[in-house]
Amino acid sequence: MKALLKIALCSLSFTALAEAQVNGPMNRRAEDPIPRDMDNMYVKGLKYLARSQQADGSWGSESTYSNYPGTVGLCLLSFLAHGDDPNSGPYAKNIKGCINYLLSKQQKNGYIGSARLNDTRGNMYNHGFATLALAEAYGMVDDKRLGKALENAVALIVTSQKNNRLGAWRYSPTADDADSTVAGCQIVALYAARNAGIKVPEEAFTKGLKYMDKCRNKSNGAYGYTSPSGGKPTLTAIGVLCDALAKKKDTAPFKKSFKYLQGKLSHRESTYPYYWEYYMSQALFHGNEVVWKEWNKKNIRFMKALQQADGSIDGRKGKAFSTGASLLSLALNYRFLPIYEK
Repeated sequence: MKALLKIALCSLSFTALAEAQVNGPMNRRAEDPIPRDMDNMYVKGLKYLARSQQADGSWGSESTYSNYPGTVGLCLLSFLAHGDDPNSGPYAKNIKGCINYLLSKQQKNGYIGSARLNDTRGNMYNHGFATLALAEAYGMVDDKRLGKALENAVALIVTSQKNNRLGAWRYSPTADDADSTVAGCQIVALYAARNAGIKVPEEAFTKGLKYMDKCRNKSNGAYGYTSPSGGKPTLTAIGVLCDALAKKKDTAPFKKSFKYLQGKLSHRESTYPYYWEYYMSQALFHGNEVVWKEWNKKNIRFMKALQQADGSIDGRKGKAFSTGASLLSLALNYRFLPIYEK
């Protein structure tokens, strides 16, 4: 059964990619055309990432964060999201480089990061984004290593949750406390892995979503970091995305949280701006496409103003992270990644 599902997923992925090669991303959906300005910006950003990628597959010399597995995972996703053939298209070499780098950082226990658990490059943010990237690549990229690597990465997330007293996750896979940002990252990665055909225990979703709900303010729907207090737009976007992927859009708590987000369409985050853009785009798209379209127009203008002449977008975590996350905030216009399908 699993083998048949894998074959079906591969067939669907390669059919979509073949169509992209014939028609190009600009013509994929005639009834819902892709904004030309956005496509030009996206390609310009991809060309920057392609040029600046290091020989080891990371963007390591660019900033402190640019060799983190999470950053490489986001950049990998931005290449895949454009819809070019990942095996022989213009960015095939870059995609292969990203995958090689992520797999080289996977430990024997499935953990994608530094072998030293207290090393910043080895926290669960990195593992979550790297797992998401492998899940989206699985079935699209012709690499037999991906299936086993993804299974091991998922197993690490599940084991970490089982050993956590709150049923969620924080920075280290051995942590017994949790927060909504790390937890949300793992939940999204698990949904992507399940969509790709990897077995994920239902209990992992149930417990993870239960923890996220504990961080939701019952009066206004905003999510806090480790409790319902101190709700923030970025945290709420993460929570809304998790609920949408869990098919909870018809519930009263979801509607309250989405209403809170809908009031933040002009909000711009100062501390982690591109993290906000990345999650807000997905939360709105999965929550209500009409609202997403309104926000998307604003976001395209905003990103166009920020993009530099070389195609990059700069930020406190370096150009690789900022460019990759920014491109992914625009990638819903393409809808090639399985996680972006409704």
